[in-house]
Parts: sequence; structure tokens; C-alpha cells
Amino acid sequence: MAEPRSTPGKAGEFLGEAAGFWRAMPDKPLFFSLSIVWVIFFHIFGNSTFGYTDTPSLFAWLNYDYHNSADDQHGFLVPVVVLGLLFVKRKELILVPKAHWWPALTLVVAGLLLHVVGYVVQQTRVSVVAFFIGLYGLAGLVWGPRWLKATFFPSFLFVFCVPVATLSEKITFPLRVLATRITVGLAHAVLGIDVVQNGTSIWEPTGRYQYEVAAACSGLRSLTAIFALATIYGFIEFGKNWQRLTIMASAFPLAVIGNVVRLTTIIVAAETFGQSAGNYVHESFLFSLLPYVPPILGLMILGHWLEKRTENPVVVWKAKPV
Repeated sequence: MAEPRSTPGKAGEFLGEAAGFWRAMPDKPLFFSLSIVWVIFFHIFGNSTFGYTDTPSLFAWLNYDYHNSADDQHGFLVPVVVLGLLFVKRKELILVPKAHWWPALTLVVAGLLLHVVGYVVQQTRVSVVAFFIGLYGLAGLVWGPRWLKATFFPSFLFVFCVPVATLSEKITFPLRVLATRITVGLAHAVLGIDVVQNGTSIWEPTGRYQYEVAAACSGLRSLTAIFALATIYGFIEFGKNWQRLTIMASAFPLAVIGNVVRLTTIIVAAETFGQSAGNYVHESFLFSLLPYVPPILGLMILGHWLEKRTENPVVVWKAKPV
């Protein structure tokens, strides 16, 4: 009696497709050889600051920074996300014409010069940007300009590897003031709640409750997450650069809207049930997810509109010549 043939599971199919994509990529030894040299260089001469962690390695510096800043730890996931996006688009990428393209050396040289500047002025974040610019240039050197164009948006995600939490005050303070101003205006005009703004503080005139919109409530973390999500969504769902840029640009106002919704919810809870209720909404894990709801819905609505606009382009009527 013949034994039934076993069918590969999803894991087997995934590995098979990954192996097929890998085999279809030409000049892999050349790319990895150049990349290893680039990585070794930044491991030995990547960091000139030794005040926080005593290491010349760019990657050891990044590891130290990520472990000491919760707002930067998404940097660990970015390379995995980029590789995942490249795999999602594997069928299109396999068809991209590939050839050696020497002008891509300008990107490598630009990355090297930028690193020199960062090394001299002791700004390791500049060297992080330089590393990824050079790595992107090496890919263009081996696989050509069509590859650079096809992989620009996933490669752009490497910008989220740059740690910014220690520099966030310059970004978060304007966001805090903006969110506070919008929340107070919404409370007055729409909800009829009498609250007063003082800088980044919101307080009830009789002293029943008061909240300080601290740096952690500025929306920087949600802004980073929404901007990354918008970039991924734009790359996967849209093929035109203007559509992708529109989706990415929408992340900023949508993140502010999400933060305002959370602050307004806190004010409504405090106005209705007192300071303790507002504190509960502020500290609750479930309510901490609230800032992400409006941006995600906004991205879906905007994406649907862009798809409809592409499917049904506006036709401008022109009179025929007599």
C-alpha cells in the first residue's frame, strides 16, 4: 500500500520561497564581501565618544543607547522589518534588472565623508546615518540604479535606527504645547468644559484636577510608530512615489490628533468623576492604546481615497476645436 505523500506546510513554503529569492540574486558574494568590510570599518572606527560607553564600535554604542532608552528600542526591530518588506516584494525585486553601477560609489563616498564629520565633531548619530547611506550605496554598486529605486522606501526605514530620545526635548516641547492648546480649545468650544492652559499644564480653575503634559505624553513615541507604520503601508500598498509620500506625511497630523484624543479623554474623565478617574485613564494600558486608533483609521481612510483616485482619475473636459 502506497504511503500518502506529505505536503509541505507554510514553514516549508516560506523557506522554499526564501531560498528561491536568494538563488535569484546575482553577485551575492561581492555584496556581502563589501558589506563585511564596511561593517568592520564602523566596528573599529565608528564611535569617537567614550563618555557614556567605552567602545570604538558604532554597533556597541547603538546597543548601549537602545538598552538605556525605551523610546529608541524599536531600533532593534528595524533591520528585521526592512528584510521582511524586501521579502514581501520579492517577486517584483527578482524582476528588477541588475547590473554593476559604478556611480553608486558616490553614495559610499558621501557616507564615508559624513562619517568623518560625525567622528570629528563626536556626533555618533551622524555616523549611524552615514553607515546606512554607505550600505545603500554598496547595494546600488552591485545591483544597479533600478535596485536602488525599488528598495528606497524600505531602506528609508533605517532612519528609525537613529536614536533621538536624548534630543527629544526640542521635538517634544512644541508637540506638547500644540497638543495642550488643541485639547483646551476642544474642551471649551465643543465639550463646554472650563479648563485653563498654562504652558503645558491643563488645570480646572477651582483646583479639582490638574495635569501636566509631560515629555512622555508628547506623542513622540506614537509619532515614531505611526510614521513607521505609514511608511510600511505606503510601500506595500502603493506603487507611485507621490502616494507613498502622501501617506507618510499624513502621519504627523494623525499622530497629533491621536494624542489630543487621549488628553481629551483624560480631561472628560476627570471632569465627570474627579482627578482619580483621570489618573486611571492616564495610567491604564488599555487607554494608552487610544492614541493609535485615530491614526490607523485615518491611514485606512486616506489609503482608500488614494486608491479610488488612482482607479478613477479626474478627467478634465476640453472643447474640441471647431
